Amino acid sequence: MADSILQNRISHFADARVLVIGDIIIDHFLWGTASRISPEAPVPVVNVQREDLLLGGSANVLRNIVSLGGKGALCGIIGDDAMGRKTVELVEQLGVSTEGLVVGQRPTTVKTRVVAQGQQVVRFDREETGLPSRSSLEALLRYLEGHVHTFDAVMVSDYAKGVVSEQLMIRLHQLLSAARIREKRKLPLIVDPKPANMHCFVGATVITPNHHEAMQMAGIRIVDERSLVAAARHIRDDIGCEAVLITRGEAGMALLQADDDLVTIPTMAKEVFDVTGAGDTVAATLALGLAAGGTMREAAVLANQAAGIVVGKIGTACVSASELRAAITETNM
Repeated sequence: MADSILQNRISHFADARVLVIGDIIIDHFLWGTASRISPEAPVPVVNVQREDLLLGGSANVLRNIVSLGGKGALCGIIGDDAMGRKTVELVEQLGVSTEGLVVGQRPTTVKTRVVAQGQQVVRFDREETGLPSRSSLEALLRYLEGHVHTFDAVMVSDYAKGVVSEQLMIRLHQLLSAARIREKRKLPLIVDPKPANMHCFVGATVITPNHHEAMQMAGIRIVDERSLVAAARHIRDDIGCEAVLITRGEAGMALLQADDDLVTIPTMAKEVFDVTGAGDTVAATLALGLAAGGTMREAAVLANQAAGIVVGKIGTACVSASELRAAITETNM
């Protein structure tokens, strides 16, 4: 694909507005060194030297959108706790409104990762999952009803914590349909799914499962290109979406649109240090590419390039527009 076309899409990121809906997580990193084994148990003793609190889950999708030069907003639930207040602080630091953050009746989800010598030693999660309370759901819906029509694309980031529910998705589809008719524009819906909620995503513009999620959603073991095509077509036909983009790690990506043949996009990663948050980067870049007026294939190629950059970083990382521009130039040299 021509360098000039992709560079032009990136230049329009600044004009694109993406609403991100989904499960908000705080990614807590403890960085240190491990030089001995504990005498109490066969585990390394980590001497913690640094601590980071970063936006994770759907909030990391927003973080990537802003890093890439786009505009966005976040709709989801946080707890009435220190990590909820930290979420508000971090979103404000991005220069983004916190109006879509609903304070719910359960704690903010926190994933803590202990990393020594660049390797993750252990991860532990603090969370309560399940459907939100009626008052929390009503607050989410009120925000959507007042704001969905002001965006150029909507991104649903499902981490199976409970925010993404059938009731929310039904109302979201109604609002998007009304806005598309009234304003005569596409307003694409991009979904980064969890297989258990597959039935909620009927009518999405594009769905972005990874390799294992695609196998679960299709009930097909993907072992070669033929089974890959079969799985992508099964997902597309089952939920009636326009396109399926399967992320495949070191094998790159596979895009299926309408009745088109499967398009495989080779990975751009030079070295893989950490895949934490890579799916968020893919989702953010794909959504921005579509919001900026790109075709599905253009947006997928941009997302693939962004994924190749972010897996070369350690931790919940982001990609900047300048990094993406440089990677595209290097690829097309």
